[in-house]
Amino acid sequence: MSFYEHLIQATSSERSHLLAAPAIADCLRGQAGHATYLAFLGQAYHHVRHTTPLLMAVGSRLPARLEWLRRPVAEYITEEIGHEEWILSDIAAAGGDAAAVRRGRPDLPAEVMVAYAYDLACRGNPAGFFGMVFVLEGTSVALALNAADQIQRALGLPDDAFTYLRSHGTLDQEHTRHLAALVERMEEKDQDEVLRCARVFYKLYGDVFRALPVAEVASVATSCD
Repeated sequence: MSFYEHLIQATSSERSHLLAAPAIADCLRGQAGHATYLAFLGQAYHHVRHTTPLLMAVGSRLPARLEWLRRPVAEYITEEIGHEEWILSDIAAAGGDAAAVRRGRPDLPAEVMVAYAYDLACRGNPAGFFGMVFVLEGTSVALALNAADQIQRALGLPDDAFTYLRSHGTLDQEHTRHLAALVERMEEKDQDEVLRCARVFYKLYGDVFRALPVAEVASVATSCD
């Protein structure tokens, strides 16, 4: 068994917990609410805008044994830079207030996830950042394209409200193949850190989804206005 296969197997319970979040379940049943989708995009903006700075921090702290990762990290930066602007465009196309999202702050779960990632990059073993990559991009591959179709069908939104989900669903398929090759080259202690951090990020990213308003909650709030 390759390390990447072991990583998938060893995090199966954490992945199942994330995928059981009510907002995800609603989406996959074709019951996504408009407020849920806009909230998801808002939180996505607040963590995706840190992807490039985090990668820069990781690249600056790679130890000698991980020097070979510097070029892949630099290539990753060039591919990821500016993606937060796609999300703001999707918010506007979906009828949301993109300017307010840009000015605003993330909800606590997204803020904690980003803060943990910075702490990991700046104080811990930077190899652990690839545990976050495994979780976010693996979740994207598993859900993004199907989720975009289900949400669009339920809400009747235009194609240009789904740039982030559809582009990342496709792009991240390539990234996960690349990630598998990278983690395979790591020494055991770095692989152990990738696995540990993947388990943490499944919890943190799952909390982001669990904080999203679900359709039932949104409808109750509307009826009370």
